[in-house]
Amino acid sequence: MATDYDAPRRDEVDLGEDSLEELKSRRVDAQSAIVDVDEADVAESFELPGADLADEELTVRVLPMQSDEFRCTRCFLVHHRSQLAIERRGELICRECA
Repeated sequence: MATDYDAPRRDEVDLGEDSLEELKSRRVDAQSAIVDVDEADVAESFELPGADLADEELTVRVLPMQSDEFRCTRCFLVHHRSQLAIERRGELICRECA
């Protein structure tokens, strides 16, 4: 049987006082097949592929590369010096690309 964890909890004394008819009516009410869904709210949360996002604004703080970082010459990602695998002829290659 499903349990409604959001329902207020009751003491064992209160549980013993419920009549059979009251318990049956609660069970029927809890199993209602009607779902309250606003289709407009659901539709707004979906992003369609290829949607025009030209009017959207993105704010990102960009930090300059630090002295203990390097840019991999294969994947062009910035990594910490501890990820350096190979350095040949001035090319720095990370462990993932090596």
